[in-house]
Amino acid sequence: MKKTLIKLFTIALSLCAVDGFAQLTPAPSSTQSITQQFGLGKITLTYARPNVKGRKIFGGMELYNVVWRTGANTATVIKFTDEVIIDGNKVPAGEYGLFSIPGQDEWTIIISKKPKQWGAYTYSDKDDLFRFKVKTDKLKDLTETMTLDFINVTPTTCDLQMKWEHSGFAFHIVTDIDAKVMARIDSAMATAKKPYYESIIYYYNNSKDMDKALVWATELEKNPNMSAYVSKLWKARILLRKGDKAGAIAAAQAGVDAAKKDNTDEYVRLNNEVIAQAKK
Repeated sequence: MKKTLIKLFTIALSLCAVDGFAQLTPAPSSTQSITQQFGLGKITLTYARPNVKGRKIFGGMELYNVVWRTGANTATVIKFTDEVIIDGNKVPAGEYGLFSIPGQDEWTIIISKKPKQWGAYTYSDKDDLFRFKVKTDKLKDLTETMTLDFINVTPTTCDLQMKWEHSGFAFHIVTDIDAKVMARIDSAMATAKKPYYESIIYYYNNSKDMDKALVWATELEKNPNMSAYVSKLWKARILLRKGDKAGAIAAAQAGVDAAKKDNTDEYVRLNNEVIAQAKK
């Protein structure tokens, strides 16, 4: 009976929030949705942002060692368009609930297979995809409005950070896309429209075969739609990576000259950076 009443109360609150009060007055805890491009896909977070408002939050309003919705109102939802890895666990593409258990020295992070819930009232560990622990970040400055954001973002890694009051946490997210990208490059290179530019950048940034990248850079120079200062820059970078300093200087100097002629200061600087590195 008690469980039934809780469910009915939850449904009533949800309907009021959607059909009544949310349309007439500002929400006390505003909803935010943020999307981070990640790997070949995206991560989207949707959560409600409560404020401190002079209250003691963790260890007070939000008790230690009790499951928290990681926000206000509806439990926080995290959506992945591609598979990712969190704490060594593979997370298939899809939507998940992001719950947590606050602690003075560490937090338990919970990825739930049940994303759409009001608060943590109907949370069950039977719905856990997995859970793991992270250390508590003790914040010197007050964070008035609870904030989730992505930090330390690279093409294949990022950290999801939470801050509120004087406490927070962060955890690492990884995506393994190399095999997929390499297969896409190989497939595209077999077509008439070869993606030399994008492929060169991926090979260079991920320390792939520089001999192959140099062949592509030479082909890129022949493209009439590619500015010479761009193609020369990447050829110079590849030659320097291969240890050919003289060749790198010559290519970069040609890039400087082309950039000056076109009044493109950025590529004057970038090509000069290669020259400076090659002369060390």
